[in-house]
Amino acid sequence: MGDDAALIDRFLEMMAAERGASRNTLLAYRADLEGAGHVLGGLSGASKDMIAGLADAWAELAASSVARKASALRAFYGFLEEEGLRADNPSSSLPRPATRRPLPKILSVQEVDALFALIEQKLIVEHPAPLDLRLSALIELLYGSGLRATELVSLPRRALAADRPFLILKGKGARERLVPISDRARAAVAAWLPHVPAESAWLFPSGKNHVSRIRLYQLVKQLAAAAGIAPQRVSPHVLRHASPRTCWKAARICARFSPCWVMPILGRRKFTPMSTAVASSNSSTADIHWRRCAIVSLTTRHLRPNAVAHG
Repeated sequence: MGDDAALIDRFLEMMAAERGASRNTLLAYRADLEGAGHVLGGLSGASKDMIAGLADAWAELAASSVARKASALRAFYGFLEEEGLRADNPSSSLPRPATRRPLPKILSVQEVDALFALIEQKLIVEHPAPLDLRLSALIELLYGSGLRATELVSLPRRALAADRPFLILKGKGARERLVPISDRARAAVAAWLPHVPAESAWLFPSGKNHVSRIRLYQLVKQLAAAAGIAPQRVSPHVLRHASPRTCWKAARICARFSPCWVMPILGRRKFTPMSTAVASSNSSTADIHWRRCAIVSLTTRHLRPNAVAHG
């Protein structure tokens, strides 16, 4: 396993340098590779027959998990072959489970309103608790902008500017993207900011670092339970995709073909219109976001008739 450890390190260095893999992606690759190495008794010298046996070892896993592990191994063996560290590529014997992209989980308008009503109840007192102000800022940003959990908890202290209704973030693959920020979210952050220590580098500090993704997950679950929603139905990922902001994103992408506009969100969450020039030119991305938009529009009806014609 000593040789494997060095090879895995080299492979991950390549993934970070050449493909811009994020820290979480690298950690996932490392875990999958080391796990497979433990089953095989070593990765670098494994034969095709040995690798084919991983199908039995992974038999109890979900198809998506098997596909992810197999993808990591294919990339690893492809790297060894390209670098001349192995003469053959045995990854052809890896299992290829059939996977289906599941429809995104969504919350109803009533459930989303229940979450925000509960937060508002916590804030109507004369002196709201700092942790309630923090919760408000976290949820408004998560729902109103669709930030990923890691992006949200690791926001710098001065990430939001009073005169700028958007953020420019570097996310997966070191790619930059423009993230709209609602007026409600900026107001929630402004209310929370005085409680952030002046020496903190983070908007949501915790000890010497920032709030963890696990803690954000727990806060969202606790809020859902208090609002009478089954906690297993709600997570940061579900909440960020539950927002009709995905309708607006889809509308911008769809506008490459025909102009299309989104009505004010829920009558109270207003988002700043953005130029269609920043819409993705990737057709598969457009398809994915348009499917999300169509699903959301079934319940919220924010799109005009000429827009849903593209569905």
